[in-house]
Amino acid sequence: MKKITILFLLIIASSQAQVTIEQSKNDNDVKLSTLPYYSFGKGIGITSPDSLFQFNIRFRMQNRATYLKNDDENGAYDGQIRRLRLRFDGYVGNPKFLYVIQLSFAPGDVGEVKEGENINIIRDAVMFYRPNKHWNISFGQTKLPGNRQRVNSSGGLQLTDRTINNAKFTIDRDFGFQVHNMNEWKDKFSYNLKGAVSTGEGRNVTGKSDDGVALTGKIELLPFGAFAKDGTYFEGDIIREQKPKLLLSGAFQQNNHGRRTQGQLGNDLFEQRTMKSVLLDAMFKYNGFAAMASYMSRSTTENAITINPLDTTESNYVFVGNGFDYQLSYNLRSNYEIIGRYSTQNVGEDIRSIAPNTREFSFGVTKYIWEHSFKLQTEVNFDKLKYHNGTTKNNWYLRFQVEIGI
Repeated sequence: MKKITILFLLIIASSQAQVTIEQSKNDNDVKLSTLPYYSFGKGIGITSPDSLFQFNIRFRMQNRATYLKNDDENGAYDGQIRRLRLRFDGYVGNPKFLYVIQLSFAPGDVGEVKEGENINIIRDAVMFYRPNKHWNISFGQTKLPGNRQRVNSSGGLQLTDRTINNAKFTIDRDFGFQVHNMNEWKDKFSYNLKGAVSTGEGRNVTGKSDDGVALTGKIELLPFGAFAKDGTYFEGDIIREQKPKLLLSGAFQQNNHGRRTQGQLGNDLFEQRTMKSVLLDAMFKYNGFAAMASYMSRSTTENAITINPLDTTESNYVFVGNGFDYQLSYNLRSNYEIIGRYSTQNVGEDIRSIAPNTREFSFGVTKYIWEHSFKLQTEVNFDKLKYHNGTTKNNWYLRFQVEIGI
């Protein structure tokens, strides 16, 4: 019984710190130096006693209930697990060699299983080489350096979903190489340069090799220095910045010989199209106030509409056009946050007779219980769709969502 008690105490001690103890012949034969080191920060981490590998695990879940009312349709209720993610990260051999794996399991994440297509469980599977704090080189499948709201995790959003423009114009995830040069300081001018060469086909694609690649470049400017606690990677000023902080960024991508309607996303086209995307962002935070603005666009070098050569009555098109998003919020001392957002989306001339222009108004209240990791969100959203023939549709929904994770 005495040995069991000693063993239990040793395991507890090992969860607090990684230590190596020289043992005498009279000591218990269980050595602390052979036990892993457990850490509890962002997730639960395990480090081997020789520090040759580190494994960290996190999860997050979004459950939501929605009431929807579209023009010419009866109101409807929807309840779903919007997101369910597992994330693993750490290093192997040396802290300079890192990895990130993220898996998704919710139906909305995985999507409909179609014959001949891969299941979209894998979101991220990427390796990093980080020789110093300024350089980051990666290989694998992960997010491209695109628009701010897409780069941010969906768990870091103020409202329950990203904007209509993000849904149509984002460049999302892809497989390839990326190089990031990071130059951030607390209270002086900072900047980051990011580039990527990727397949242009999106995530989990096989058997569609071609001679086209996607080239992406991005610059980020922080005139007043870096945000507290990496505040550029989540919306809202939940940290309550003590000094004004501003981010200005611009990204450009050329996706050569793209196969899908939205570049890395969407349905397959009948013909390949080269697409160009411009993504501009601004973010400001100070003392509980936060403001964001963005511009996104996509264009093609040829007509956006593609025709099925076997059936000329069937077509598909690249979603071309542009849009603006504006978002403003204030986080009260009680950690209740009030958020308003307005978006405009104008489709390109090639598809004007097929797709509508859209205006979207969103208003939400979020209660942060444990920052973005545990929060309650309510949102009311109104969409106004205007078609080429002059008709309009008004759609709206009311939603409640709970996010929890580590």
